[in-house]
Amino acid sequence: MKALNSALIADIAKGLKSCSISALPPLDSVRPVAPRSGRSCPVREFPLMAPPFTVIRDTTPDSAIPRGAVVAMGNFDGVHLGHRAVIAAALEMGRTHGRPALALTFEPHPRRFFSPNTPQFRLTDERAKLRLLAGTGLAGAVVMTFDKARAGTSAQDFIHHDLIGRLGVSGIAVGYDFHFGKGRVGSPSLLVNEAPRLGIEVDVQPHVDIDERPVSSSAIRIALAEGQLDDATTMLGGPWFITGEVIHGEKRGRDLGYPTANIRLDANCGLKHGIYAVRVGRGAGRLDGVASFGRRPTFDNGAPLLEIFLFDFKGDLYGQRLDCAFIGFIREELKFDSLEALIRQMDDDSARARAILAAAPDAFPRLGVID
Repeated sequence: MKALNSALIADIAKGLKSCSISALPPLDSVRPVAPRSGRSCPVREFPLMAPPFTVIRDTTPDSAIPRGAVVAMGNFDGVHLGHRAVIAAALEMGRTHGRPALALTFEPHPRRFFSPNTPQFRLTDERAKLRLLAGTGLAGAVVMTFDKARAGTSAQDFIHHDLIGRLGVSGIAVGYDFHFGKGRVGSPSLLVNEAPRLGIEVDVQPHVDIDERPVSSSAIRIALAEGQLDDATTMLGGPWFITGEVIHGEKRGRDLGYPTANIRLDANCGLKHGIYAVRVGRGAGRLDGVASFGRRPTFDNGAPLLEIFLFDFKGDLYGQRLDCAFIGFIREELKFDSLEALIRQMDDDSARARAILAAAPDAFPRLGVID
């Protein structure tokens, strides 16, 4: 995928309402600041991108809910460019009317509720999704529990009880294909038809295309599964990332001269096994590295594991939670006949990763702060 279609580019440049992503903070606006003194390794530091935003749940008292807010509704798995167009519309509506703009989303993902035994590769878990939403400029998010009661709520009850009665929304932004309510009867057209009677504004965003193909969470999952990381990054509007706790491993990497920080990803993660150039977030710091995700066929062909070698870093990361952004795909996972051949390949992988990362010095997802 090379570029956004020309119409969307024009919308972004002009800040137009339809398919506009310009209301969001620019992805390249993050700039490194000087590292603190006394560090044992070169860690670039970035300012925190947004103040904490409000998370409203089913248990939140009505008195704590900001009445009159504008909401951007969606599942927002990945918070990709299509989602960001909806968010941009909500932000613009909120600015126009002097109202806060919130995301409205559901947890667990409705697919998990309706198909609990079907593996679901989520691009972002709940916390990652909220951190991405918090980085868009939204004032907060409404997280509705998707359970049997929610699944059985009619579209009209959802509109009148949840949107109007409990939240008191003044405006709604949705994507063209968003459906809600029992049997997915609720639709953008229903919201548009109901809007005059309810006294609210509704903005329906069309699909966002890249190279004449619609951006979607499903398309991004396919790209990640096929190792098409550039395509996934383009559709997301920034690098895909995961967050996980560093666990103890077999320490083979240390013996080979490549000590790694090991993270166990979700069992349903569909990322292609292989070698990646990565950028790791540790608090406000950023560390570059090269990572292997797979089963280690040279050794044990075990359960999939993410093994990250951080350049120019010495320290203990066990038990720490790291953000790992995938910047470039280097190669597929291979089995080697000797440790010497493996080390030579690791040397080459590291050099290629350094080159990829040097060409994208600021590539990292824009994450906000959540409680």
